[in-house]
Amino acid sequence: MKKLLSLVLICALALSFASCGGGGKADEKIVYIGVNEPATGESGAGGKQETLGIEYANFVQPTIDIAGETYQVKLVIVDNETDTAKCPSVAQSLVSAGCSVVLGAYGSALCIASGPTFEAAGIPCIGISCTNPQVTLGNSYYFRICFLDTFQGKVLADYAYETLKARNIYCLAELGDDYSVGLVNYFMEEFKALGGNIVANETYPVGNSDYTSYIANAAKLKADCFFAPINIEPAALLIEQSNAQGLAMPLLAGDTWDSNVIAEAAKGTNLNIAFSTFFYSEVNDTTKQFTEGFKKWLKDNPDKLTANGGNDTVAAVSPLGYDSYFVALEAIKAADSKDSKAINDALWNVTYSGVTGSVAFDKNGDVDKDAIFMVGVDTATGAFKFITEQSAAK
Repeated sequence: MKKLLSLVLICALALSFASCGGGGKADEKIVYIGVNEPATGESGAGGKQETLGIEYANFVQPTIDIAGETYQVKLVIVDNETDTAKCPSVAQSLVSAGCSVVLGAYGSALCIASGPTFEAAGIPCIGISCTNPQVTLGNSYYFRICFLDTFQGKVLADYAYETLKARNIYCLAELGDDYSVGLVNYFMEEFKALGGNIVANETYPVGNSDYTSYIANAAKLKADCFFAPINIEPAALLIEQSNAQGLAMPLLAGDTWDSNVIAEAAKGTNLNIAFSTFFYSEVNDTTKQFTEGFKKWLKDNPDKLTANGGNDTVAAVSPLGYDSYFVALEAIKAADSKDSKAINDALWNVTYSGVTGSVAFDKNGDVDKDAIFMVGVDTATGAFKFITEQSAAK
């Protein structure tokens, strides 16, 4: 029923704006921002949390001034269902809805699949937590505000080698997933350059739910660390099964593990878990203020709290989503227009200081980040704990 209602809304918006290009009706005082995120499927939990950050930003600032007049900013939210095959048609629905700019999506593969549609329509898209370099490469209409996996892979390898003192690592990725396969490759390249050894680099098929053979293989090969930068749902299963099999080595992962789903799965276990992420709430006054405001908004809106997994734990993708909205507003203000082409031209020169750091785009539409937060899980309480701010070795 929910999917049917979503399709009806998309069709209604498409019909409403069919006679106009990106930016909606020329005479209406509304700017439409598209939100291309998974609300269902393997990445549904992360997509919902990313969307929550965007919705909170829209709550904080629901209007913008263009050419001396105040415009309402309305979000057009669609569910790409974590399905790359559906991404082009979902992206086209946002084009037809008259969106001036689009935010998302959670998952690099989903962004890569959506990108050509937005490029063909001349509508800029701001990626939020899509870390694979291929997202923006060759697409002058796709930007991103997070670090890249080339950098994340180096930082994770340095952490494994220098902090965990690991010398033999087992790697696991999802077959065909641009994010996990790509990050594993960047990680392995750096780890081997440091003098480490990869005992195995394995993949599992999409939809897999049994990870016992991979866990057993890592133990059999005497790995010092299990590196698995996979999506939230399979990661939760991996954690549960690792605990059941008494896995003694640390579990290491990338930014996708920054979710309360992971914290809940790890609660009550004896596992040593660490992952890299974009945000930590206690860094400075700006991050603390965001966290306080976001948590209050969640508690004031029970449906939003449910979408966040039922509690007020702040996943890093939420503040990233928040920053992406304000980066979009900065571009609209700089363009002084809701015209997509003007906004795209303005984005190249936008600078913004957000809760997840500074944003300024390079020639590829990427930002330059020089550090990543390493976070663990207090398995007794199920709460996240700060480990260190990690930079890549020079």
